[in-house]
Amino acid sequence: MATLITQSTELLLLFFLIITFIQSGLDKLMDWNGNLSWLKGHFEKTPLKNTVPLLLGIILFLEILAGIFCCIGVFQIINSGDSSFALYGAILSCIVLLMLLFGQRIAKDYEGAKTIAVYFIPAIFLVFLLQS
Repeated sequence: MATLITQSTELLLLFFLIITFIQSGLDKLMDWNGNLSWLKGHFEKTPLKNTVPLLLGIILFLEILAGIFCCIGVFQIINSGDSSFALYGAILSCIVLLMLLFGQRIAKDYEGAKTIAVYFIPAIFLVFLLQS
């Protein structure tokens, strides 16, 4: 119980990332064609236009992996106080968000890029907390 209190910030941020990335990954998996169609249009005037299916697959895989690492991190923190997987999940989450930010900037979707920045702030804060 003491761990839940002393590491509540880390745990809450991990749950935020779990919800964000597992939901996003499952959405891509369940509606692959819809996501692919939208993204092809989004990137049609960019150098990424011919690689959209590959990049979508990579993002899908990394989002699910980040969510899984964060889930394992929650269990590690609660059961042993170890935060190694939580840190891996937080770092991978930041990498995924930077990839998404790069895509939004390439597509000149500056509003979308701002949204990614909102997600990046708690993710990088979690990295900071877990490294301390």
